Amino acid sequence: MKLLLTSGGITNGSIREALVDLLGKSISESRALCIPTAQWGHPMLGPATVRRFVTGEPPWHMSSLGWESVGVLELTALPSIGEERWVPWVREADVLLVDGGDATYLCHWMRQSGLSRFMQSLPETVWVGMSAGSMVMTPRIGDDFVSWPSAPDDRTLGVVDFSIFPHLDHEQMPENTMADAQRWAAGIAGPTYAIDDQTAIKVTDGSVEVISEGHWKMFSA
Repeated sequence: MKLLLTSGGITNGSIREALVDLLGKSISESRALCIPTAQWGHPMLGPATVRRFVTGEPPWHMSSLGWESVGVLELTALPSIGEERWVPWVREADVLLVDGGDATYLCHWMRQSGLSRFMQSLPETVWVGMSAGSMVMTPRIGDDFVSWPSAPDDRTLGVVDFSIFPHLDHEQMPENTMADAQRWAAGIAGPTYAIDDQTAIKVTDGSVEVISEGHWKMFSA
């Protein structure tokens, strides 16, 4: 699976170009599935914000990019309907648009649904994460970002070998300064990136590239 790990979605031309490059074709020729699941695990999110993500209202720059088709894949439903139904839906999609919320909750349902195992058979599918939708691919998110009460710890899928501090210096998140990111990074046993909403991390075949029209910083292990 190809990864485009963002903080705020497809927020500028550089990130959009990176997305098109990963798709290998235009957005208008590509079929997308939205995954809003992470929102249900966060106490500040719910039905209204899920609707905004699915419909592509600002600041969700994901589903309203002009895709050939857009559908919704709710991971909490998948264990009860069987892989014979949902696996074809995922195989037919060119891209999975994965929203933010709580990354540990999303991780739980990726495992419960079987999607985390199934991803290995999708080498050409693009995963576009936003916030927690990106962080779930990392080994750990740090205790600061765990808001789901049932999370056993801060560990996530570990598809990549680095962790992500999103929404750097966001005007509505005064606790997300560079100093906060540096303190957070000191508690993560591995390389980390602090990225703002104008930055994304592109991962293909083990190669990592930062795409940015904003600011970011990498912290060594």
